[in-house]
Amino acid sequence: MVMGDSYDEECDYLFKAVLIGDSAVGKSNLLSRFSKDEFRLDSKPTIGVEFAYRNIRVGEKLIKAQIWDTAGQERFRAITSSYYRGALGALLVYDITRRATFNNVAKWLHELREFGNSDMVVVLVGNKSDLGNSREVDEGEGKNLAEAEGLCFMETSALENKNVEEAFLIMISKIHEITSQKSLEAKKNENSCISATMTLPFGKEIVNIDEVSATKQSRCCT
Repeated sequence: MVMGDSYDEECDYLFKAVLIGDSAVGKSNLLSRFSKDEFRLDSKPTIGVEFAYRNIRVGEKLIKAQIWDTAGQERFRAITSSYYRGALGALLVYDITRRATFNNVAKWLHELREFGNSDMVVVLVGNKSDLGNSREVDEGEGKNLAEAEGLCFMETSALENKNVEEAFLIMISKIHEITSQKSLEAKKNENSCISATMTLPFGKEIVNIDEVSATKQSRCCT
């Protein structure tokens, strides 16, 4: 997996993903670390929604990851709920030094499943692992919750740039895997459809095949 720096480079896929979780868990710094390798100690709460891009090469495919950073404050929920639409992945972030943010993961999961796609890739992220002395949520608790809910899991530190890249890349690579599988299945269905249009009852003989007609028929089946 290779990172691309050129925004204008033509891509094969555009994947939209969202960052969700309580306010002040470090979503914006995770995004800025991933997209620009920057960290701001004076980072202010996100107002509404912001987003950033980054190009990533997976095998021979170039993927443009469009990551939306959603506000965690309750007063912005009505705004951000609409941004789940079309998202293929999500990083659900909590702060390991604030148990309340971990307890609220269930609320965010409910919202995600209400507004998001059923096959959305979700990575549960325990952020601020550099503050181990102030830890209120054990790593094992995060792993157990992720396993119970069918999520990926990783602890990160945006400050120390620990596992930030890995968390995003796990999500993006799994989205690519699902997208590729869907594309493969669609091609198989299309081929099956074309074969069906060329199948005649037993005892009949094919005299001539009109390829244009066969194509037209196959489109009706898809």
